[in-house]
Amino acid sequence: MKPPIDKNLSAYPDAIRRRLLLGGLGLGGMAVLGISPLGTIAANESEELTFAFGPDDSGSLQALIKAFNQQYEGRIRVRYQVMPRSTNDFYRQLVSDFEVDARRIDVFGGDMVWTAAFASRGYVTDLTARFNDVYSPGDFLNAPLDSAGYRNRLWGVPWFTAAGMLYYRRDLLESAGHDKPPATWDELARMASDARDKAGTKYGFVFQGAQYEGGVASMLEFLWSAGGRVLTGNLSTAAAFGMDVSSPNVIMINSADSARGVSIARELIESGVVPREVANFREEDTTRAFLNGDAVFMRSWPFVYGLIDEEGSRLSADQVGIAPIPRVNPERNSYSCLGGWNLMINARSSKQDAAWEFIRFAASAERQKQRARDGGFLPTLEVLYDDEQLLEQVPVMTLGRRAIDDARLRPVTPYYAAMSQRLAIGFNRVLRGELTGQQAVRQLQRELQLILDRRG
Repeated sequence: MKPPIDKNLSAYPDAIRRRLLLGGLGLGGMAVLGISPLGTIAANESEELTFAFGPDDSGSLQALIKAFNQQYEGRIRVRYQVMPRSTNDFYRQLVSDFEVDARRIDVFGGDMVWTAAFASRGYVTDLTARFNDVYSPGDFLNAPLDSAGYRNRLWGVPWFTAAGMLYYRRDLLESAGHDKPPATWDELARMASDARDKAGTKYGFVFQGAQYEGGVASMLEFLWSAGGRVLTGNLSTAAAFGMDVSSPNVIMINSADSARGVSIARELIESGVVPREVANFREEDTTRAFLNGDAVFMRSWPFVYGLIDEEGSRLSADQVGIAPIPRVNPERNSYSCLGGWNLMINARSSKQDAAWEFIRFAASAERQKQRARDGGFLPTLEVLYDDEQLLEQVPVMTLGRRAIDDARLRPVTPYYAAMSQRLAIGFNRVLRGELTGQQAVRQLQRELQLILDRRG
């Protein structure tokens, strides 16, 4: 039986690439197990919806859209608008579309970190009432549901979710005399060195360190593992839904704990456990290294698990294990960075009812199961984690569920895009040895505060 993972990648076949890319929070009734028309669209009307999302390398999204178009033939037809592969480029194009051609896109998949920005700017429809008419309080996992909330309103429906995980070579650790994965960064450094030296592996540990959103996720996990934080209100997923903008965020990154967490990443490079090239690594680079057998440990997302048996992988399932992200010491908790995507409606769209029909269909249990099996996307519906057959087919769901329950949000703020850019630059400079951890958090304190002061 496999360990836990998910999918996507550029140097591999299309079936592999899909998982890497999109990697990146009621109530009433019966719709989670299936979809029945709401009857809000007249039978003699036919509407075309434009759904925007990134490339569908696995084919699971196109299969979903095809099934929807067949079921709603003569009433609604969905056209798939392929957006940029890069999450940052996707975001910029959406914002441009909303500002310039407001009605070109009707419904879209949005990164969970976009909720506050899009809601505060009026780009997306408040779905609270519609959601309450259809779903019950416990239908969705708490963390993904919270990520769709801002200022006590719901702006999206959770589509699929993810959380950072530590992949490790079970066989190499056992050969080096270690019978369990590391709980702390010191243990990881020691085990990585032991296993690499014995097996001749190229790298001890790899993670995403390039200057982009994936690097921000890695940075936050290092920072949180030492007790650091970026700003108030970003520690738990529950904080997102009830966020009150009358209580402004306070930047708190300039602390000894934050500096310590960020410094660990550089220390791992200086010790030789992590390659210097990690400052350029994205998901495709770390996945390639791990599946090629070149790394003992890898920090990544659930999608990688599904790639172990794909063409191009040199590993087998029994060689791989998955564990929580390490921490500074055993007394601290382990925290993963929450990822995932929500289904949202353009507030300017004239096809609100049709867009909601599509969201209900795409978020249904049947379609989430299909995408979990075909693309390795972790479901957001609670009931699917009790589906024994699905858990056997997608083993990463078991550990994925635990990681998601313990995950933390990236900073919840309407200004996240600007803050993320500064965090990515600061962390990357630490990895390159251009700044110490203390210098980086001190500089980030000033830069992030300036963003709030200018836009607040």
